[in-house]
Amino acid sequence: MDFGVGYFATHDAMGPDALAVMVEEHGQESLFFAEHTHIPAERRTPYGGGGELPRKYWHTYDLFVTLTAAALATSRLRVGSGVCLVIERDPITTAKEVASVDALSGGRLEFGVGAGWNREEMENHGTDPRRRMTVLKERVEAMKAIWTQDEATYHGEFVDFDRIWSWPKPAQRPHPPVLVGGLGPTVLDRVLAFGDAWFPNHRPEVLERSRELWARADRPVAVSVMGVPADPKVLEEYEKAGMSRVVHWLPSNGRGPVERELAAWEDAIADLQGT
Repeated sequence: MDFGVGYFATHDAMGPDALAVMVEEHGQESLFFAEHTHIPAERRTPYGGGGELPRKYWHTYDLFVTLTAAALATSRLRVGSGVCLVIERDPITTAKEVASVDALSGGRLEFGVGAGWNREEMENHGTDPRRRMTVLKERVEAMKAIWTQDEATYHGEFVDFDRIWSWPKPAQRPHPPVLVGGLGPTVLDRVLAFGDAWFPNHRPEVLERSRELWARADRPVAVSVMGVPADPKVLEEYEKAGMSRVVHWLPSNGRGPVERELAAWEDAIADLQGT
């Protein structure tokens, strides 16, 4: 089981390049960045974490600028989106951004995708929240066509294009791993339809649903868990269950608080490993 960290890269906290160097030096396998293009000031959708929505949600750098900064500052660290809100993005542009980061990093990108939770945010991008799962599916499928075909074609309800040229192609073949986020009732259907892995948030039901996923799958499907606490008992449970990766959130703050939280995560890993 691999160990990684997640981060909301904000303009008033430790920069993504410096953070990536520190995380790589500390031996973490991966670093995932959150994405929100904006947060509407008139909010209707409740925050799933309870209470007020943390300000970091509307202070993040652009996801692919952040990924590029982290990738170019490191040589081994896998960098990823945790998650990219594909329903708010043009798939042709996003396909090029993904391929560019993967090529520039030498094939170190993990492409986490999701349909989002903030309805007014996605509405501002022209996406009907009631159709967002279909939008997600079509845009991911269209990007896969662009990554793998010299003259890509895709015809769907929300994405439609004939014979386009788009380079670079990703360094990873056939494309970077697509990690499908979410915990909704139909998420496993999406993982099996167009994902290489499931990327749920840490919740009690993840273990049972992972077993269901593997029972249904006709191919290897990895499970990476986001938001895992620095608790060796939780880590042991996930390791025994066969998870491929666990990811712990770091605070959007200066170097000192980030280092202290990373140290707590490392202590939990050391306790698990008996070192």
